[in-house]
This record gives sequence, C-alpha cells and structure tokens, in this order.
Amino acid sequence: MTTVTGSGEGFGSVAWWGLSPALDLQAECPPDAPSPGDPQELDILLLGSVDARHILRTLAQTRRWPPRKLNFFVLENNLEAVARQILILNLAFEPPESMGLQEKSETFLELWGNGLVRTQVAEYVRAQAQRMRRLLPEPEDLAAQLPRLSLEALKYRERDSLEAVFTFWAASEAKASFPLSRLWDARLRGYLGSRYDARIGVSDWDLHMKLHERGARVINSREFRRWRETSVAFEIRDASAYQLPNRTLASGRLMSHRGERVAVRGYWGDVATGPFVAFGIESDDESILKSCNGTPVKCAGEISLHNVTSLFRSLVAAEEEGSGAEPETEAEGGAPESDPAGSRPFRVHFLPLGAAPTLHHRKRYSSRFHLLYVSCGMVHQLSPELGACLAPGGRLIVELARYLVDLRPNQLESFCDRVRELAEAAGFAPESHEGPPETFARFSRKPQPEGEVPSVCQKAKAPPLEETNAEILTPPPDPQEPAPSEIQSSSQAEAPGALTPPPKASEPAPSEIQSPSSQADPPAALTPPPGASEPSLSEIQSPSSNADAPGALTPPPGASEHSPSEILSPSSSADAPGALTPPPGACEPAPSEILSPSSNADASEPAPSEIQPLFQC
Repeated sequence: MTTVTGSGEGFGSVAWWGLSPALDLQAECPPDAPSPGDPQELDILLLGSVDARHILRTLAQTRRWPPRKLNFFVLENNLEAVARQILILNLAFEPPESMGLQEKSETFLELWGNGLVRTQVAEYVRAQAQRMRRLLPEPEDLAAQLPRLSLEALKYRERDSLEAVFTFWAASEAKASFPLSRLWDARLRGYLGSRYDARIGVSDWDLHMKLHERGARVINSREFRRWRETSVAFEIRDASAYQLPNRTLASGRLMSHRGERVAVRGYWGDVATGPFVAFGIESDDESILKSCNGTPVKCAGEISLHNVTSLFRSLVAAEEEGSGAEPETEAEGGAPESDPAGSRPFRVHFLPLGAAPTLHHRKRYSSRFHLLYVSCGMVHQLSPELGACLAPGGRLIVELARYLVDLRPNQLESFCDRVRELAEAAGFAPESHEGPPETFARFSRKPQPEGEVPSVCQKAKAPPLEETNAEILTPPPDPQEPAPSEIQSSSQAEAPGALTPPPKASEPAPSEIQSPSSQADPPAALTPPPGASEPSLSEIQSPSSNADAPGALTPPPGASEHSPSEILSPSSSADAPGALTPPPGACEPAPSEILSPSSNADASEPAPSEIQPLFQC
C-alpha cells in the first residue's frame, strides 16, 4: 500500500540477494555432532536462498571437514532466481585458464549486486544465456556439460519458461530493451513517496540509525548513497564504465492495464538494504575488519571483494585437489566411473516452484534432509508438511529480518516470535548457539516416539469399541438376538429349526422390538418352553389368519382359550397364544398389553356379540 511517505516495501516482491552473511552449512551439521548416523552424504534443502552464497561458502570450506558428498536441493518461488543461480554457479567454476581470479571476482560482484555493468560483463551474460538456451532442450547434453547441476525435477513448462528467461538475457538492448535506470528511479519514487526530494537524508538515516545500529558498521555512507541513487553497489573500476543494464535483475509480473492483465518486465527488487550484507560485513580475516578512531578502515565493497576472491581461490584449490585424486580412483577401479557426477564432491538439484507443501508426499524426499535453510522471505512456507522432510535430529536454520530497514525493533521481535511458533508447530525445538541471535534462528528436529507416525501422515481412526455406549451396543448376558428377517418381514412364518432359541435363553417378542415404549415384562417371561413353536407376526396381528391351528394357538393344559377379539381388542388383556405362553409359574402379558400400556386388568371371554362388530369394521 502506497502512502504519502512511501510504500514501506523497500525489500520488494522479488529477492535478488540475501539479507544475512554467507554460512558454511557443514559447520551447522558437522560430522562429530549428534547427527543421524553420521551419513556419508549430506542432504541440504535450501528454501529461498536466491543467490547461492551458502552453497559457494560451504564448498569453499570443504577441506576443513571429512570427505562427504554434498547434495544441495534448491527451492525458489520464481524462475529468474533459478536462472541467476545457474549463472552464478557456472561463473564460480569457470576454469582458471579461461578466466582469471581477479576478473572472476569482479564479474561476480557486478552480476550479483550492480544494476549497471560493464560491456565485457554484459557479453559474458549473453554468451552464457545462449549456451543455456541450447542445452535446456537437450537433457543429455546438459548433464554431460554441467554434471554438477540437475534440472530433472523441474516440470516441462518450467523448463520452457526458464528457456524464455535465457532468451531474454541473450537478446540485445535494441531487440529487448530493459531501461534499468528509469525503472530504478520509478521504484525509488514509489518507495519514498513525498520523501523522494530528501532521499539523501533518508539514506543517511537508514544507514546510521538502522544498519549501523544492527551491526553493519562497515557499510560506508558514500557507497550506500551511490547504490541508492544509481543502483551500482560495487564500483571497482571507473564510474563511467558501468553503462549497460544488468538483465539478470529483470523479472516478469502481471499488471492491470485498462482492465486487462498484461505481462510486463521490470525491477521489483530491493531498494532499501542493498547487497552489502552477504559478503561485506564479516570476514575470516580479522585484520580487514579493523577500525581506526571508531571508523572502519575498509568499506563493505572492499571487504566483499576480498571475501569473494578468497572464496574462489579456495574453490580452485579444492577442484585441483579433487582432480588429482581422480586418476588414483580410476586406477583402483580399473575403469572410470560411468556417472560423471559420481566423482564430484557435490551436486545442486533444482526443485519445482511451489513444491514445499507437497514435498513430503514423495518417498525419496520424506525424512531425507539433514539440514533445512529457510530465508526470511519464505518463512510462511514453514509447516509440519515441510518438517516431515527432515530426518530425525535434523537441523533448521531460519534467516531473520535483522537487516530489513523498514522494520522497527518491536516488529523484529514479533517476527522472531512468529518464527518460533511456526518452527515449534512444524516439530522443531529451539537450540542455543553462539553468535548474535538476531541474524539466524536455529532449531533441531524433535525425536519421534517409536511406532508413532508423524501428524502429517496420520489418518483418522474410529474410536475403540469399548469406549462407545455400552447400553446401546452391548447386549444383556446370554441373549438371543432376533434375526433381521424376523424384524423386517411380518408375513413370513417362522422356521422352527432356525428361529427357536436354545434352552435357557430369552428372546423378545416382535411387538417388543417394534414398540420400545411398551411396558412389557422382562424377556424371561416371554421365553417359550423347549419344543414350542412361535407364530409369526402375521398370525398375531391379522384377524383373518388361521388362529385355530393346533400347533400355533393351542394353549398348554390348564389354560383357557380366548377368542380372537381378546387378542385384537386394545381394551382387552388376555394370555398370549401357545407360542408365547410362559413356562409354568410365570405370568405373560398379551400382545395387547404390550401395544396398549393403558390396559392392566384381565378381561373375561367375550360373548359372540362382541366379536361381530369388530369384524364388521
């Protein structure tokens, strides 16, 4: 939202460089630490690292650690960031005979943080873009020429879009214009608003009152003001040499124009903090960080050049050391390995865009990674689904927003609390670590109890039977439950062999099942004697049924026979027929008593005149 004082979104919607110093990721998960099994391979998932600085520093420090094959899995939210990392990695591993160390360092800093570059740097970008545009449609040629990179996981439409990005980089300024100076000024005007005329004072305030107070004191006022004005952060050569736009900073976006959605290219990156934090505020060489009278001797640009040169020197030394060990490996095995990437110390895999929520569904990624890095712009992707991709005991590193100049101290604290909540919800526990806690937040994976399935993969289970209502589901002791046909079919006669209950068992009458509100005697009073047969419902309820059947309605000796009117009349109460006669000594209610609880007295045998009106109805 743009206000009078500006939009307040200096970081932008597209990240081109990180807001934290480069890390040696092996130091975060060293072999002597209690890591899962001390694996020979270290699988690292990078979520939103955007500039490959952690990959390069980790590879430069490999000689400090025991030999392990490193697998980096990079997941971004835009293809331009993927293309930039491919270009940066290709530049970092250019052979010394094709590009010297000083030229490589200067080219890297210009591509990485300058909006305007020299002519030879623009030519290098164009040549590499043409090469990648030819290799992308040919997976075999891509794997042969770039064995350290793997694009197999990308979808086909993403590969096509990536090819379109390289096509734009390879085009000349006349064919595909990218006026970065004008776009930078428009971006700065939208960010500052009415403060644009006082932009020099605003840049000094942001530098001294925010960046310096948060630890980045080596950033010089002159270089920071120059970057805010011209987009040139690292001016190593003469200022007049930086004329051509850096096309790798272009990104696409859908804009609304006259009611229609139009795809446009522009610059929507950082205009507030700058690219000085990653390599310019820390160094392994303490002498370069000295201060004189409270003022740093070296500025951030000089420290960045020193650190990048040392990094590339270490990479060349590690490459030569690895190439010297390859002939011995081939001699022992008798033949070189068929996989060109098998002898490499590392490999970088680029994952599809937006794959973080569904990554745990793939078996090869579930509980695989030993280390997860999440940038401050991708914290919202931290979830239990993403946590399921880490092995037990795995580490989590979250980049905090310490160097975002738009955030106030209370907002930084709220951001840290939110990161802690998301990490704990994803199954991580905070851990103590030496160093300033405002730069990174470190967590470790909580151990899962044995036999417990992670909450992401759990399925809903029915409650156990013993926890349900016993009065509804548990029958009384030793009952004989009536068959479904006996309840649903009222016209089917009973089969004596199938429906006769065993001795000493009780069976409820059909009327008792149909009328739960009736006040009948206990089932024991309705149990027929052994050998007796029970009539069907149709024989009891139907007045036209054959009631004189000797086997069905004949009462036992000593009982008086009742007429059909006594059975069908709701006001009469008589003993049941022979099938429902209780054992001797028990008193059994008639079906009319069950269906009509208001009748309680026994009725005498009616006269024939009482039967005639009932049949007339």
